[in-house]
Amino acid sequence: MLPSISVRADVRRTLKNALLIVAGTLILAFGSAIFLLPFELVAGGVSGISLVLSHLLPWEFITLDFLVTVLTWALFLVGWLVLGRSFALKTLLSTVVYPFAVSAFLRLADPAVLGGFFCLKASPYGEISLILASVLGGVFVGTGCALTFLGGGSTGGVDVIAFTICRIWKKLKSPRVIFAVDAAIIIAGVFVLRDLVLCLLGILSAFVASVMVDRVFLGGNRAFVAMIVSDRADEINAAVIELLERTTTLLDGKGGYTGAPKRVVMVTFTMTQYAELMRIVNRLDKRAFVTVYRAHEINGEGWTR
Repeated sequence: MLPSISVRADVRRTLKNALLIVAGTLILAFGSAIFLLPFELVAGGVSGISLVLSHLLPWEFITLDFLVTVLTWALFLVGWLVLGRSFALKTLLSTVVYPFAVSAFLRLADPAVLGGFFCLKASPYGEISLILASVLGGVFVGTGCALTFLGGGSTGGVDVIAFTICRIWKKLKSPRVIFAVDAAIIIAGVFVLRDLVLCLLGILSAFVASVMVDRVFLGGNRAFVAMIVSDRADEINAAVIELLERTTTLLDGKGGYTGAPKRVVMVTFTMTQYAELMRIVNRLDKRAFVTVYRAHEINGEGWTR
């Protein structure tokens, strides 16, 4: 019976992850096609490269959705050849869905479709529509990326460029390279579009997207972990349990310099409990060594499963 249960659990998990990737990709495409592309907001990514190329290439038959499709599949192939099959498979579902979704949503943004309901550019509210497009575009793009990550997938795109650069120059860190690639796309947009306001709004949209990735991917989690090294660890432990109502873990340590035995109190807590925790520690041992870091996820009693 156990193997059967395990197989069903794996199937459910795979379907759940696939749905998250598809939903995330659709939301990403909606944000790009409805808000960013119609207003020519260069916020990095494949949509930003497509906007820049659409202004550089003289041929009228090359549309935005055509450029998005070509770039998406080209980067997928680069990822397959340079980064390997494992990376490519993580981006495959998003690669299939994203170009078709962008093409469909761009047509949805046409003034002749649904009475122009999704065509913000034709809105009578003028500049307000542009600002809303910048903010909402970032919200949808960030949310879509985060859902894709939660499903264990990747949107591919400029990540392929960044990871390829890191494969060639191994000392480079991928987060910095990803930031540099997106920054280069936005800077290229400044020179090609020659509209500083649009470029600044594109930067705003990219910032909002990064915030949304953080909020959605971490689930708004504001949990922290403290490691408290103290000669009065037992007293601090008792006070934390009684006053903070948080369970702890006691660890046996050893001073790296002195070689003396040390006791370490590990406790998870919320942002609102930080000040109270520090008051407890300072009251009992002003010489305690405290390290606090943010927790990505906490599962268990008192938190969420």
